[in-house]
Amino acid sequence: MALTLYVDKDRWRAHQRSVVADFPDLVPVCKGNGYGFGHDKLAEEVALHGLETLAVGTTYEAAAMKDRFSGDLLVLTPYRRGEEPVPLPDRVIRSASSVDGVYGLVGSRVVVEVMSTMKRHGVSPRDLGKLQAALDEVRLEGFAIHLPLDRTDGTDAVEEVIGWMDRLRAARLPLDTMFVSHLSSQELARLRQQFPQTRFRARIGTRLWLGDHGATEYRGAVLDVTPVAKGDRFGYRQQKAPGDGWLAVVAGGTSHGVGLEAPKALQTITSRAKGMARAGLATVNRNLSPFVWDGKQRWFAEPPHMQVSILFVPAEAQGPKVGDELKAILRHTTTQVDRVVDR
Repeated sequence: MALTLYVDKDRWRAHQRSVVADFPDLVPVCKGNGYGFGHDKLAEEVALHGLETLAVGTTYEAAAMKDRFSGDLLVLTPYRRGEEPVPLPDRVIRSASSVDGVYGLVGSRVVVEVMSTMKRHGVSPRDLGKLQAALDEVRLEGFAIHLPLDRTDGTDAVEEVIGWMDRLRAARLPLDTMFVSHLSSQELARLRQQFPQTRFRARIGTRLWLGDHGATEYRGAVLDVTPVAKGDRFGYRQQKAPGDGWLAVVAGGTSHGVGLEAPKALQTITSRAKGMARAGLATVNRNLSPFVWDGKQRWFAEPPHMQVSILFVPAEAQGPKVGDELKAILRHTTTQVDRVVDR
């Protein structure tokens, strides 16, 4: 019995085909935990679409993926001098975000990242004059810009890209290919219209693999069910049951990512209030689990264990049985499942 990711294969692939059709020259991204599906499965999907390039996060991921995908592999993490050398085939393309990084990749295939308003990494406008000489030593595959998801100041993503295209052109740098992230198909069409000689390639992960929420569902199997009465002690810390009901042991614990939540940007008064409420409940050992049973999200009876979670199901709910599966509301990018099942 396992924590399982169920995939409506036909629906999932139909969504992928729609994204591939909307974004010509798409570069799919497969990094981290493979967006919950795993690297093997995503490599198979990319091959099915006949796409020529796959982006990965690190050189270690590229080394693992080289035997799963036969096309070009683009490493998104920029090269840094002194990094551990990882043997990689010539079809691997490295990213560089500084002039020094380009000089460190002599003879390699390279994509140069420019600094966007993300301010994460990238070559700055003032360094463009130094870049030409460095590019003579590498095989330039193009430039790249990674854009923010939200623009709270009302600025235009396309205008930001155009600004960089103008800077690169003024520095007499080649504009053959530009890799972009977080643009819509309509925004890409605007860029292609303005720069018809440039090949724009969208790097897409989340929208491609997770854009249709209804195509996937996590479920954890019930391994054991124990009836308890109010005040009964249980668990590692021998806490008291808050009422009559059941303790349900469910597949899915901290090793799967259950109970480990990535920080969120709380931008509204409502979201901040909810965050404060959750923090307050946590101080009295009340933590809502991601598991849903009998129409309600159920409370952890105690903090999740490595491979299982123990939930408290009150007596007024339907009693769970061993072998039942509970829907789980989990974040794909932080979850490691026991199995992926197509249906």
